[in-house]
Amino acid sequence: MSASSPTHAEPAMRTGVIRQVRELLGALRVSVVGKTLAALAGGIFVVIAITAYGQIELNRWNQPFYDAISRRDVGDFIMQLGIFAVIAGGLLVLNVAQRWLVETLQLKLREAMVTDLVGLWLQPRRAFWLQGSGPMGAHPDQRMHDDTLKLCDLSVGLGVGLLQAAMLFGSFASVLWVLSKDFSIFWDGQDHPMPGFMLWAAMVYAIGGSLMTYWIGKGLVSRNAERYAREGELRFSLTRINEHLDGISLAGGEADEKRRVAMHLGDVLQATSRVVLGLTNLTWVTAGFGWVTVIAPILVAAPLYFSGKVSFGGLMMAAAAFTQAQSSLRWFVDNFSLIADWRATLLRVAGLRQVLATDLEAQPGGSRIAYVEGEAGTFAIEALEVRAWAGHDRLDAENLVVHAGQRLLILGTPGTEKTLLFRALAGLWPWGSGSVRRPRGETIHYMPRGTPYLPRGTLAEALSYGVEPSIHSRQAMLDALASVGLQRLEPLLNKTGRWERELSMDEQLRLGFARVVLQAPHWLVMDEAFGAFDDDTLELIIDVLTAKLAHTGVVHIGSAGEAHGRLFTQVVHLVKAPNAPPEDLRP
Repeated sequence: MSASSPTHAEPAMRTGVIRQVRELLGALRVSVVGKTLAALAGGIFVVIAITAYGQIELNRWNQPFYDAISRRDVGDFIMQLGIFAVIAGGLLVLNVAQRWLVETLQLKLREAMVTDLVGLWLQPRRAFWLQGSGPMGAHPDQRMHDDTLKLCDLSVGLGVGLLQAAMLFGSFASVLWVLSKDFSIFWDGQDHPMPGFMLWAAMVYAIGGSLMTYWIGKGLVSRNAERYAREGELRFSLTRINEHLDGISLAGGEADEKRRVAMHLGDVLQATSRVVLGLTNLTWVTAGFGWVTVIAPILVAAPLYFSGKVSFGGLMMAAAAFTQAQSSLRWFVDNFSLIADWRATLLRVAGLRQVLATDLEAQPGGSRIAYVEGEAGTFAIEALEVRAWAGHDRLDAENLVVHAGQRLLILGTPGTEKTLLFRALAGLWPWGSGSVRRPRGETIHYMPRGTPYLPRGTLAEALSYGVEPSIHSRQAMLDALASVGLQRLEPLLNKTGRWERELSMDEQLRLGFARVVLQAPHWLVMDEAFGAFDDDTLELIIDVLTAKLAHTGVVHIGSAGEAHGRLFTQVVHLVKAPNAPPEDLRP
């Protein structure tokens, strides 16, 4: 995948953050843990509100405590320490409760979000369609795993922080107003009233810092989105090497793979360096405001003290209140890098969900093959023409009808797309014309080219993949394995493993036919299923199809070898359609 700009790679950026958040909240509201999420959010709100009240009481405690120090009143000093212990103890309990609520909310939020995305992704044929839908089809696993985890953690962390900041500001704004409501500035020979001076100073200070932070750091959103895209490509490259170690080693391709990894790593480093530069520039503002904040509260409160309007304890109380109000107002400054990271992950997760929630099959790309239900016991193909990038392919028989138990062989002439025909029959490739009439109420088992998909689980789950293993008895599974010569696997039915690595290619292919024997579908559609078998194994598979699956209708695409004359009752050819120019069928 070539590098592209984040705007092109993330079409969700054009929908706006409000719509993205609204769509995700709508999905969370109807999830199975929606009520739990609402209860946890409500609990956090209550705890933060009580904590804000406790912090106000702690701020009020500053005045009598420091006044006791300034009077050298030991008795009052000790009493104020006791009051502090009570307030701090209550706040400690609230902090622990808030931590539990926050962590639990992150956990449940991730459960709801991942469940929603996986549910959409694994709707029938949706995952297959997604991979051809453009940039969103690249590395959806990373978006559902890494990006969702980061989005949940950042959403809860930033949301709780913003709520705390808002409540603290609301609480301490009134304190600052009361402390400085009678403040005035002596200038030009007279006093000029400036009620609420400390409150306005805190707001101007924070707003100025927020605007400067946004101006310098606004590019971090797109830079983070680009970095995550490049990270996904590097991870995919490494995973692909790990999955194809035998082929790489046999071909001596280590140097070539090293070059590819180096290229993807270079893309990651380049994208990350842009993020580093942005964060470095942002630190000039955030760190600068942080150092100024050390002295700013005292400087702002000093006029009240020097004018005699507050005591030393009142000065410390005013400075603490200013610090609380100002820190809540500069939440944006302190968290801008996290906000940019959150925005980037929101783009990726919301963008994926928007694509998954659309009708991928209905995207533009020419005419469509019609898929309809026909009579039970018949599989009909009528005037079928498959559109491909290299032209159009069609069957040399206009109308085909296969009855239950009959076997159709489709031979492809050179240059035809046999696998696209298989996908067209399965409904995965609808571009073309004509119709496919599937038998009403009857199961169709599709067997693609190559080794079958074997899930990571027990051998029984791999054997019965597509249906619940409990539907079939253990004896039925043993009989299915024996029918294709896999008796040695019988003791392994309940063993969990990665069967694509533990079984040879021949055993994996046989296991695919054992799956068909076990499930006994009404129809079997295959794409080049016999080419990898030796003569003895092919003989065994032919016996299985003619004996145990005698009532199963078969449509096979590709060469048949020895099975040509012994198994099939009809033979047709896939040929190039005349006067059919190449097309760009990308969604």
